[in-house]
Amino acid sequence: MSVLCFVNRFFFPDHSATSQILTDLAFHLAKTGVAVHVITSRQVYDDPDAALPVYEVVRGVRVTRVWTTRFGRQNLPGRTLDYLTFYLSAAWSLFVLLKPGDIVVAKTDPPLISVVAAMVVKSRRAKLINWIQDLFPEVAGALDVGGIGRIEGLLRSVRNWSLRTASKNVAIGDGMAKKLAAEGIKPDAIQVIHNWADGRAIQPVDREKNDLRREWNLQDAFVVGYSGNMGHAHEFETILNAAQDLSYAEDIIFLFIGSGVKQAWIMREVSERGLKNVVFKPYQPRDQLALSLCVPDVHLITLQPSLEGLIVPSKFYGIAAAGRPTIFIGSKNGEIPRILLEAQCGISIENGQAEEASRVIRELADHNESCLGMGRRARALFDQRFDMRHAMQAWEAVIAVTENPTS
Repeated sequence: MSVLCFVNRFFFPDHSATSQILTDLAFHLAKTGVAVHVITSRQVYDDPDAALPVYEVVRGVRVTRVWTTRFGRQNLPGRTLDYLTFYLSAAWSLFVLLKPGDIVVAKTDPPLISVVAAMVVKSRRAKLINWIQDLFPEVAGALDVGGIGRIEGLLRSVRNWSLRTASKNVAIGDGMAKKLAAEGIKPDAIQVIHNWADGRAIQPVDREKNDLRREWNLQDAFVVGYSGNMGHAHEFETILNAAQDLSYAEDIIFLFIGSGVKQAWIMREVSERGLKNVVFKPYQPRDQLALSLCVPDVHLITLQPSLEGLIVPSKFYGIAAAGRPTIFIGSKNGEIPRILLEAQCGISIENGQAEEASRVIRELADHNESCLGMGRRARALFDQRFDMRHAMQAWEAVIAVTENPTS
């Protein structure tokens, strides 16, 4: 019996986005009888000092947590060393584990892990599926991380080799699929499977019935929420300027749930501007996700325009599952804006258009039925296209074809 082996730096019980969707898929496939093995690190996303068990079986999934350095995300040299040690440890674990015909699914944390996986897979006569959450080195180049521009071409060539050797490359959006095709990856080796949320676990909750909203003393406010990572890929100046424009409105509150490298800057800006209409809350446990996503009346998503096609903001799926509309800040030609326009479940605003953002928020706060209608359409779209069951079926088909390409 062949083994299906996932490689990603984070896995259950870590709560980061890539870890959660990997956890969903691994547990689902194990439940169907697939022999699932996960090679991951011993850390969690926001705590490099965490020490998870080296070996364990969780819900039928065999987990190997390899040794890495533990510098964390705070500085680039330390993070790079964390990556390098994960590459080496993961490569050795793969080499020991794999047999001919086994399947490796390589995600994109750390960057270029597909290259390591491709080399081991080739030597062990196994098969490779790349699950692409973001396109590196293009993302690093767009964000000007570590002066990577000098070697971006070389890294892209190496990355593309690993994509060409794969049986399938799973992209998480149509824009990303087009980028892959432009890199010379054959269309029949590319498949779009969107990320997801679990529509059974996340259901719309009326504001009056939301215990978390009441606990946070937001029951009487119109809440504009941002939930998730506050990172370099996101633009917050427009949001903060809109919050400043609406600081007179006692009924409107901006709520940030989560953390990230930009959180300290956001909190400092809020303090320096004297904004009393902004509230911060930490990441919520996954069993509280349904309530926390239903606290806002409308959610914010941002993405730097230079990153369109390189990243797809996966937070949209949970927002849609919660039956809430989205205000997207970024390029109106992007993946999420196209979905919002087609389904009429949100509004897109260009970066820097804070006056337009504050006008839209004020209008939604004043016309609650319009806001609720967008939310209902978001949930209907989610049920039709983005519920977890659709992605699980698509993944089962990809794995079956990879295992038996002639069947």
